[in-house]
Amino acid sequence: MITTKEQMNIVVVGHVDHGKSTVIGRLLADTGSLPQGKLDKVKIQCEKNARVFEYAFLLDALKDEQSQGITIDSARCFFKTKKRDYIIIDAPGHVEFLKNMVSGATRAEAALLLIDAHEGIAENSKRHGYLISMLGIRQLVILVNKMDLIEFDKSRYDTITREYDAFLSKLGMNSVVFIPISARHGDNLAAVSTAMPWYTGPTVLQLIDSFEKQSEDNVKPFRFPVQDIYKFTELKNDKRIIAGTVETGTIKTGDAVVFMPSGKRTFITSIEGFNEKVQLQVSAGRATGFTLKDELFLKHGEIMCRDGEVLPQLSNRFRANIFWMGHAPLVTHKKYKLKLGTGKVQVRLVKVISCIDATELSSISGKKQVDRHDVAECIFETGKPIAFDTIEQIAATARFVIVDNYDIAGGGIILRKEENGTSWLSQHIAIRERTWDKGKVSSAERLTRNGHRGMAIIVCGEGKQHDIAKDLEKTLFYAGLQTYFMSPDIVSTGIDSDLNDPGDIEANRIAHLGEVSRILTDAGLIFITALRDTDESDLLLYRELNKPNEVLVIWVGSSFNVETLSVDHILSDTTSNKTVRTIIDILRTNNVVTDYQI
Repeated sequence: MITTKEQMNIVVVGHVDHGKSTVIGRLLADTGSLPQGKLDKVKIQCEKNARVFEYAFLLDALKDEQSQGITIDSARCFFKTKKRDYIIIDAPGHVEFLKNMVSGATRAEAALLLIDAHEGIAENSKRHGYLISMLGIRQLVILVNKMDLIEFDKSRYDTITREYDAFLSKLGMNSVVFIPISARHGDNLAAVSTAMPWYTGPTVLQLIDSFEKQSEDNVKPFRFPVQDIYKFTELKNDKRIIAGTVETGTIKTGDAVVFMPSGKRTFITSIEGFNEKVQLQVSAGRATGFTLKDELFLKHGEIMCRDGEVLPQLSNRFRANIFWMGHAPLVTHKKYKLKLGTGKVQVRLVKVISCIDATELSSISGKKQVDRHDVAECIFETGKPIAFDTIEQIAATARFVIVDNYDIAGGGIILRKEENGTSWLSQHIAIRERTWDKGKVSSAERLTRNGHRGMAIIVCGEGKQHDIAKDLEKTLFYAGLQTYFMSPDIVSTGIDSDLNDPGDIEANRIAHLGEVSRILTDAGLIFITALRDTDESDLLLYRELNKPNEVLVIWVGSSFNVETLSVDHILSDTTSNKTVRTIIDILRTNNVVTDYQI
């Protein structure tokens, strides 16, 4: 049965032992959202073990949490009211697990932040407040918990609210609601507390039901990050479904779409779902799938947009606010992995603009790196152009995390696109060419000996390009030319393969291939490779890395969507022998080889 009930994601944060798990457990119990018999089962287990029952035990599903008594990951659970269904993200409060809190909060539409009334405002309470603000979550409620431990003292509550409200005001977060609660006894959660008659505001459940669902997302430009592509052949129809979640906007069958950053265009043929009635339209928040009019090669991380609407920005350089949680500092000239939406690309820190102490909101000037728990405004550069929005435009495609090795080390939001500055690639190529130590054999001497110039040839397309490239190599070789074919897979798994981080193999593939190509073309060879899963950024990167030597890009097959690629020639005939002869004719025309050799 398909439910159309509204859903909302809420993240619960707070310093360790300030009562997050108890609050969530109580909400689950008081709304009748627990599996049947679950509450009684946990109570019986507590009796058997001579333990006092705590509502927090309802969430102790993680082994490490049970043994250490602290939440170490962003666990998800669900409860419901008459108005909507809630997905609660229980984010860790311990300082060591701030990265998990950030990864959890990136999915949230609202937040509950807990402060222990007895302990008061902790340093982490301020860090969490800053992170909520930085991630653009504006629906925030502060729950002053454990009021029973201070005998429901209003003056203590007023002191905490006054101090923390002043802190939030510095972040530009005004009119934040505070609620005094005792999660253990259920005061002001689902029912009004009789122990605090001086509080006349809403209960926690009443307040979260008053949160505004980000329905305005439905009218924003359409954004659908491609999560995966499924191909079904059982019915012999070769149906390919593009799967993911609609972040913003609305789309219907028949609409024209464009994928960013590749720029490929087509139309929506159908909207797919599992065990669902046929849908003709979907909107923000829906996990779904699409079939397309044309069979496009799409990479994970592409963002499907509605043609005719405002598209995401496209750049390999941007300015962002970031909170760093890595053990090692964030430094320039080191490769990291950036995860935005469903995409993963290499990223480097270019410059630290400013650094801020997150607990005191004081500026730290002159820093060249971002240390652990620092908040900084920085300029970043990715290995290839990415599609993104700014935080003011669409939060879902402006939030990102940075991975150092296998760990989430930072989280942030994109502020704007950066136009100026010398790219890391340009600097790398300039240094490489400046230090290139040539031998005593000139290019002219190699031309005389070989009878041809050194050149790189890329055969790309959607079918037989691999076989055509190999046949071209063989034909040229037996004609007496110095030629060599290399598959991109070789440099991905054999040359500088980054075995310590398999996720980076794909990102480095074109870069490694370009570096190898630069050497072999400088040696006077005709270097040949074949690419299937290529886009314009791949070709631009390859051309740059192979400079000053020439690159000839041949597209073989259907010319659909080739306008998004800077190819030199389009050959529609995929017959290998005929295509090879055509490529050789192109080499003759460009004076790469001489007539008598072929």
